[in-house]
Amino acid sequence: MIEFALSKKQHELKEALQSLGRHVIRPMSLDMDRTKEVPESFLRNFMMMSRGFRSDDIAEFQEGAPRKERDPSKPSEANRTAVIAAEELAWADAAIPLSMPGPGLGAPPVRATGTPEQKKRFLGMFRDMDTGPLKWGAYGLTEPDAGSDVAGIRTSCRKDGAHWVLNGRKCYITNGGRAVWTVIFATVDPSLGRAGHRAFVVEKGTPGFEVGKIEDKMGLRANETAELVLEDCRVPEENLLGGEEAYRSKEGFMTAMKTFDNTRPLVAAMAVGIGRAAYEYARDFVKQNYVLGRPIPRYAAIAEKLAKIGRRLEAARLLVHRATYLADMNIPNAKEASMSKAAAGQAATLACIDAIEVCGAHGTLQAEHALLEKWFRDIKVYDIFEGTGNIQRVVISKRIVSNLKSF
Repeated sequence: MIEFALSKKQHELKEALQSLGRHVIRPMSLDMDRTKEVPESFLRNFMMMSRGFRSDDIAEFQEGAPRKERDPSKPSEANRTAVIAAEELAWADAAIPLSMPGPGLGAPPVRATGTPEQKKRFLGMFRDMDTGPLKWGAYGLTEPDAGSDVAGIRTSCRKDGAHWVLNGRKCYITNGGRAVWTVIFATVDPSLGRAGHRAFVVEKGTPGFEVGKIEDKMGLRANETAELVLEDCRVPEENLLGGEEAYRSKEGFMTAMKTFDNTRPLVAAMAVGIGRAAYEYARDFVKQNYVLGRPIPRYAAIAEKLAKIGRRLEAARLLVHRATYLADMNIPNAKEASMSKAAAGQAATLACIDAIEVCGAHGTLQAEHALLEKWFRDIKVYDIFEGTGNIQRVVISKRIVSNLKSF
């Protein structure tokens, strides 16, 4: 596949993760799938090894650390670096990038809408994980009856003195059971739509905030996915992201929603990584078992199928890098982010299906092709979470037709 022009640091990161994925992660992938967990020892060692490649997003809010002002003449590379890492780790095992300690998907809304004090408090707590306990953050938006239809959330919030009282249920929350805090979206009045939405940081141990069931999933089994329950959960008013002034208009909530513009390309990159793994597996199987140069119609069909897989994945990868380039340049990228997510989820799903077909009957045998079977299970959710493929196409069409600045 195309090698983009990478900085020295990005190239070193890519090579390091390729080696780690091939020699360490991939060999333990099936065991993690069976035991439904990523070993804490691996996560801790990985955190130590990756210290030199980490973003400044957390270090910026350490106690006493000076804020680093980015030179405007030198555009950020943070989003492009993140998708490089996401693709390589997902190529090895997609549960790994989703299970890494840190604020996770909860970080973007805190960075986008949090007050300086909230950023320091909720992001700074992740600074000591090299020696202290591992910590996770989480992002709680999805509900049993509101996923892609974000406007339909029903978790309620009402002001009561110096607290907000939250009631509702969140589902399919990545790392939700072990998170030290979760960004929870709620509404003061469902009839107001997005104008009624509020975002809170709800800390683990808050009375009325409980972990429900841990989901037993078809794919990504080594990554924790939890149900969260809020019953008269009293959240301090200082945990309302951005403070009450931020919600005088829709802007407070819409700013939080813009975090999808960064996370959707990241998820798309993971999908490309899984699709690439299946594609390479099928390619190598064909090399070992067929001589495609022979004039046999079935061989020509196999060659065409491999070429089609490669074309789709390459197109999706280009869209991912386009979306992240715009994000790093501070250029609005909602349409491009949705394009990358829609294209990557579909391309990678088809890559896994076609890889099984290329391997023939052997492709359906777990004993012989266990990794191929695992990738087939893992990939389906990438056309669902962070907004389904159908929702992405709605976003894209609205942007094209009406040139809306937000959705």
